[in-house]
Amino acid sequence: MDSLTQALLGATVQGAMLGRWQGRKALLYGAVLGTLPDLDVVIRYTDAVAAMTYHRGFSHSIFVLSGLAALLTWLVRRWRPNSDYSTRRLFLSLWLVLATHPLLDCFTSYGTQLFWPLLTPPITWSSIFIIDPLYTLPLLAAVAGALLFGLRGRPPRLPLAALALSSLYLATSLGGKFMAEQRVAEVLDREGIRPQAVFSTPTPFNTLLWRVIVLDGEDYHEALVSWFDREPPQLERIPRGTDLARRLRDSPQHVRLAWFTHGVLRYDQIDQMLVVTDLRLGMTGFHPFRFILAERRDGRWRPVGEARRWPTSRGDLTRLRVLWQRIWHQDQPVPLSTWAGRLRH
Repeated sequence: MDSLTQALLGATVQGAMLGRWQGRKALLYGAVLGTLPDLDVVIRYTDAVAAMTYHRGFSHSIFVLSGLAALLTWLVRRWRPNSDYSTRRLFLSLWLVLATHPLLDCFTSYGTQLFWPLLTPPITWSSIFIIDPLYTLPLLAAVAGALLFGLRGRPPRLPLAALALSSLYLATSLGGKFMAEQRVAEVLDREGIRPQAVFSTPTPFNTLLWRVIVLDGEDYHEALVSWFDREPPQLERIPRGTDLARRLRDSPQHVRLAWFTHGVLRYDQIDQMLVVTDLRLGMTGFHPFRFILAERRDGRWRPVGEARRWPTSRGDLTRLRVLWQRIWHQDQPVPLSTWAGRLRH
């Protein structure tokens, strides 16, 4: 999730656990600790693929963060002892502030290496967009209320209520994901399509309209599914360019990227460059993670030594308005194939 939401989540958790003793300082401590795992962005990696796929790695590991919580508990008890609350409560508070950061990240589409250093694929439940105001607003209200009215000596009703509301919203997002995939599965079954993989994710800033990607050999299908749809979803078949993937057999960046994305990739030849797109993130035709992994020189494709980002657009308000109308009206035309065609340029 975005840094503001992570800071508000950390502040709300620490306010609920230690606010009655630390007062407003609990909000500051929690906000700082809540954003700590994302400091891995300051590390300089070898290339663009490494920068993407090593982010949310060791700093988001539940093992590393548990050790950090134990270390911080020992340091706080040694240098700032406080007999008002137990060491167990302090450890649990710090652990929750740190651990809720990667757990929340798992609900987005990016991918979180929760069990690093184990070589398990990144976890992505992909049920919430990376910025979602409806998740963030209860936390913002709780922090604002705690700053205004204070926390010291008070039962943590406001922070607990905010955490309950935001957690309930996450639960409903999982329900939306199940709904969207089930409706697309019915269409796939009716049309006799046996998918290689299915990936679903909400469209920007909401959990009402879902984007479902179906990998099917050299093509992929995309569908939009809303909670308010009355008819089965329509599948748009889009070329995936998988024949170009064979040019990347000797590319370690491609191996790493395919592992990180669970293979939800698209391949395009643009001029003399082979561009690989992570289809999971962003919106159809507007994907933030695109990489140059090979170049054509002297009639042969050669993997690049250092992968570079391909410039991309994030869309505009016009397209967001189209998606907003599509939430409520299934007959609202959304030119997914046209938008996807932008990736060839």
